[in-house]
Amino acid sequence: MTPDPNQTNPMDSSGSRLRKWQKITIGSLCIGYAGYYLCRSNLSVVTPLLLEEFGPDGLDKEIIGLIASSGVLFYAVGKVLSGIMCDFFGGRRTFLLGMIGSIVATVLFGLLTGVAVFMIIWSANRLIQSTGWVSLVKITSNWFPFGMYGTVMGILSLSFLFGDVLARLFLGSLITAGIGWRGVFFAAAAGLTTIAVGCHFLLRSSPTEIGEKEPEVNPQNLYGSEGRRKRPMDMVMLLRPLLSSFSFWMVATMSLGLTLIRETFNIWTPTYLAEVAGLSAGSAATYSLLFPLFGGISVLIFGRMADRLAGGKRSVAILAGLVPLVAVLGLMGGIREPGGAVLPLVLVSAAAMLMIGPYSFLAGAISLDLGGKVGSSTASGLIDAAGYLGAIASGVGIGSLAQRAGWDAAFGSLAVVALLTVGATIAYWRYQERQASRKGGE
Repeated sequence: MTPDPNQTNPMDSSGSRLRKWQKITIGSLCIGYAGYYLCRSNLSVVTPLLLEEFGPDGLDKEIIGLIASSGVLFYAVGKVLSGIMCDFFGGRRTFLLGMIGSIVATVLFGLLTGVAVFMIIWSANRLIQSTGWVSLVKITSNWFPFGMYGTVMGILSLSFLFGDVLARLFLGSLITAGIGWRGVFFAAAAGLTTIAVGCHFLLRSSPTEIGEKEPEVNPQNLYGSEGRRKRPMDMVMLLRPLLSSFSFWMVATMSLGLTLIRETFNIWTPTYLAEVAGLSAGSAATYSLLFPLFGGISVLIFGRMADRLAGGKRSVAILAGLVPLVAVLGLMGGIREPGGAVLPLVLVSAAAMLMIGPYSFLAGAISLDLGGKVGSSTASGLIDAAGYLGAIASGVGIGSLAQRAGWDAAFGSLAVVALLTVGATIAYWRYQERQASRKGGE
C-alpha cells in the first residue's frame, strides 16, 4: 500500500513537538537563571558606591568581604539542601520559588541600612538563590538524553555568564546615569520579577507534561539501573553512591579551587579595576563584564575541546585551561603599578578564558553523568557546595589580603590555589584512565 503523502506521520509529529519543547525549556532555563544574576551581581557592582557612602562609618573592603563571605557560606549550605529537595520533589517549583524569594530579599536590602542588616539580608538572598542551578540541572536530566549533556549544559552555562554580563552592563549603566545603589537594587528586583512571570508560563518539569517520554540517562552513572528513577527511595539510596565515589570527591576538590577563584573575580573585579586600573566606579562596573563575557566564550571553546580534541575526556580539557591559568594569576600577583587600564583588563579577560570553561563542567555535565535522573541535582548541589565552602575565602580572605597587603598578594594567593587544583585534576584524570583500563581488560 502506498503511503498517503498528505497524511502526517504521528511519530514525526511527536518528535517535532518534543524538539520544540526542548528548545522552549532551554530558552526558559537560560533566561530564568540569567535573571537570578540581576539580584546577585548587584552587590559587586555597587560596592564602590557603598564604600563611598558608608566608608566613614566603618564600611571598608574587609567588611564588604565579610558580608560577601557570609552570603557564600549560606549559598553553599543551601546548595546541599536544595539539591536533595529537588531530587525528591522536582525542579520547576524550586526554580520559581528561588526567584520569588530573591526578589523579596533584594527589595529589603534596598530599603534597609546597617552592616548587620546588610549581612543578614544578603545571606538570606544567597541561601534562597541556591535553588536556582540545582533545579536547572534536575529539569535538564528529565528533558535531554545523556548524549546531549555536554552540548545542552554548555548552552545553559552561558546563562550564568552572559546573564552576569547583561546584569553588570544594565546595572552599571544605571550607576553611570546617576542612580544610587538603592535604585540599582530596586531595578534588579523589577527585572527578575518580569522574568519569573515568563518562566511560570513557559517552563515544564518533564516531557511527560506534554505527552512525551523522558530520555535515557548515562548508563555509567553511579546509581546503575536505579539512575533512571524519577525520585530516590530514601536518603541512604541517594547519598551513598556519591559519597563512596573517588571520582565524586576529586570533582568536589576541583570545584573548591575553581569556585574560590571565580567568586573572587565576581566579587572584586569592579573594585580591582577602580583601584588598580584607575577607572571610575561606573566604568569599573561596566568593564567588569569582560570576565563573564570571555567566560562565555571559554565555555564554548572548552566544550568543543572536550568533545573533539580530547575525545570526550573533560579532565584533559580542564588541565589545558588550568596550567596556563596559574601563570596568568601569578602575573596579576606581580603587578604593582600597571601604568594604565589595558594590562589589568587583558589579564582579567585571560583568566576568564582559561578558567570558566573547565569550571562549567563540574556542576553541569559531570554531575548529570554521575547522578543520572535520580541524583543529578544532589550531585550538582554537593559539588557546588564544596566549591562555595572554599569560596568563602573569596570574600573575607581576599578582602583582608587586598586591604592589608594589596592586590598583588591577593592574586598571588589565587595562583597557589590554581596550582593545587591542577594537582587534584591530575589525580582525577589518572583515576579515570585506570578505571577505563580495567573495564577494557574485562
